[in-house]
Amino acid sequence: MTGTVSAEIPVSADSRPRHVAIIMDGNNRWAKARRLKGVAGHKAGVDAVRSVVETCAREGVEVLTLFAFSSENWRRPKDEVSALMKLFVFALEREVRKLHRNQIRLRIIGDRSAFNPTLQELMAKAEQLTSNNTRMTLVIAANYGGHWDIAQATRQVAEKVKEGVLQPSDITDGLIQQHLSIGDLPMPDLMIRTAGEQRISNFMLWHLAYTELYFSPVFWPDFKEDEMHKALQAYAGRQRRFGQTDDQIAATS
Repeated sequence: MTGTVSAEIPVSADSRPRHVAIIMDGNNRWAKARRLKGVAGHKAGVDAVRSVVETCAREGVEVLTLFAFSSENWRRPKDEVSALMKLFVFALEREVRKLHRNQIRLRIIGDRSAFNPTLQELMAKAEQLTSNNTRMTLVIAANYGGHWDIAQATRQVAEKVKEGVLQPSDITDGLIQQHLSIGDLPMPDLMIRTAGEQRISNFMLWHLAYTELYFSPVFWPDFKEDEMHKALQAYAGRQRRFGQTDDQIAATS
C-alpha cells in the first residue's frame, strides 16, 4: 500500500485501526535537503511525533508504537548517536508530563542495558508516572529489534521449560507471543513507514504477520496531521482477510 489515496474515505470506529506502528524515516534526508546537520532533522522529527500522537489520540487509536532507535542505529556516527541520546533525554523531561495530562500511557520497549543509567532512570520514571492512564498507549521502541524481541521471548519460555514450569508440548505461537515486549497489547493493524522506503528493517517481525502496510514518500518531519489522516483513510479502504476469501468475509460482515 503506497501513500496515494484516490478518494477520501471516512474513518469510522469500525474501520479505525486499534494499533498503529510507525517507522519514522527520513530525518537525515530532510535535514540534508535543507543543508542542515542531521540532528536538525531529528529535532524537527519531535514536532511530527507530537502531531501524530495528538492525531491518533483524537481519532481513538488505542496503541501507537514508534520506532525511535533500532539496535542497528548504534552503527551511526558517534556524534549523531550522542545527539539522539540527548534528544531522548530532552523529550522524556519535557514531553512526558504533557502525555500524562492527556491521559496517555507511555511504555518503552527494547534492550535498555545499553543506555546510560540516567536515561534508564528517566525511562522508568516516565512509565511509572503514566502507568494508570487509559486514553491511549504510546509505545517507544528504543534499542529495539524484531530479532531481539523474538529471542528474548523464546529465552523466557526456554527457562520455564528448564525449570519444569512448562513442557515442550505447551509451546504454541500464542505462548511465545505472550512473552514478547508488548504481547499483552493488540497486534498492529497498520504499519506506516515514511520517506519512501519499502521495507520493515527488523521492526516488530512477529507482530506484523497480518498488518496492513502503508508507505509514504513524505520525510518524517513533514508527516503530521494531514499525512496521518491519509494513512488512516487508506487503511479504512482495505479489507482484512486473515487468510479467508472475499466470500467468507462477506458472509460474516
